[in-house]
Amino acid sequence: MSIQNNNKQLTIGLFGFGVVGAALYEVLVQTPTLNATIKKICIRHPEKTRTAAPDLFTTESEDLLNDDDINVIVELTNDPEAAYRIAKQALQRGKAVVSAGKKIISEHLEELVALQKQYDTPFLYEAACCASIPVIRNLEEYYDNDLLHSISGIVNGSTNYILTRMAEGGVSFADALKEAQDAGFAETDPTLDISGQDAVNKLSILLTHAYGVIVHPSAILHAGITSIQAEDTAYAREKGYRVKLVAAARKLSDGKVAAYVLPSFERPTGKFYDVRNEYNGVEIESNLADKQFFYGKGAGGFPTASAVLSDLSALRYNYRYEYKKLQQADEVQLSRDFCLRVCVSFKSLLHVPHEQFERVEEWVSTEHRCHITGTIHFSKLIESDWWRAPGVSLAVFPDSLTEHRIKERSLSDVFVEV
Repeated sequence: MSIQNNNKQLTIGLFGFGVVGAALYEVLVQTPTLNATIKKICIRHPEKTRTAAPDLFTTESEDLLNDDDINVIVELTNDPEAAYRIAKQALQRGKAVVSAGKKIISEHLEELVALQKQYDTPFLYEAACCASIPVIRNLEEYYDNDLLHSISGIVNGSTNYILTRMAEGGVSFADALKEAQDAGFAETDPTLDISGQDAVNKLSILLTHAYGVIVHPSAILHAGITSIQAEDTAYAREKGYRVKLVAAARKLSDGKVAAYVLPSFERPTGKFYDVRNEYNGVEIESNLADKQFFYGKGAGGFPTASAVLSDLSALRYNYRYEYKKLQQADEVQLSRDFCLRVCVSFKSLLHVPHEQFERVEEWVSTEHRCHITGTIHFSKLIESDWWRAPGVSLAVFPDSLTEHRIKERSLSDVFVEV
């Protein structure tokens, strides 16, 4: 059942035939030189009209998992529980697995790594993070020995599309979301995207390949874009910024890693400023290579299918993740002992306890909304929920992380009313 060389025929059992599954099928039909064919496709709703021959489809998962001719399972379902079961059973039966399921991977990665080792079977998931951007493969291979300082990025194309339309098109959050759904960038239920959960799932996976940290997504502080108001994007524009949802991780001086997913005020000089619509961008900073930037489409059928296709091609020469950083002697942990410079907007003064800030730089009040800029210790965000209250939004400034506390300034020194 193992795949030994690049002449090996890949016989695929495909779970899911949505936007990505249909795109993958189309590419494979048009590219016979790949030596990869789909033998069977498992679906949940057989009554739907589809673009492949009817005899390819089944509703029984065992038709794929029990077929000895099928040596690769491609998992592209939108059901996390089913995806986890499929991946686990496929590995146990010696079938290679390619998945785009960031939720099941991030929540069960430790077990899935152990299964790969136990059954000597590859499990690849480049499509789970940034669609067309090969960030996992680069972290595994190019940055396997180089000291990695930081990795940050716009890793969710749906939210980036929404924020772009709000900032540049002047449309409301609801209208921008509807546009993203109509274009196929956002799911019918967009909760995972707009809440930031999808981005934090991806960051959890990237932490494993960047720093050798296996951490459940629930342990990573995050916020989405549901609290971003039209006034916030207008305020950012007046200041020369654009609002983006950024996943960030940085190695600190004590060896621990700072990690979070938060809206960010991006400057024109920054790489993320011009990452628009459904595109993703990832910046990696290392000791030897300095900063490198990866850019590409982060949503849509064909961009995601391209990452699946890359994994299938890699299986032809028996590629697998080695998880070298997981095998290092020193266990890396997440840190909460650092500060961030943030901008918080709100409707009422009572919404924001200014005493929680290490330093307040500016407080601007208008008839519509108030904005406070200052530095806050990360632990304060973890331990309190005031910044998640209705009507309150928080955005972090890029490159503002500091490991040192800052002497607080008086609020009366910085209050501005306009």
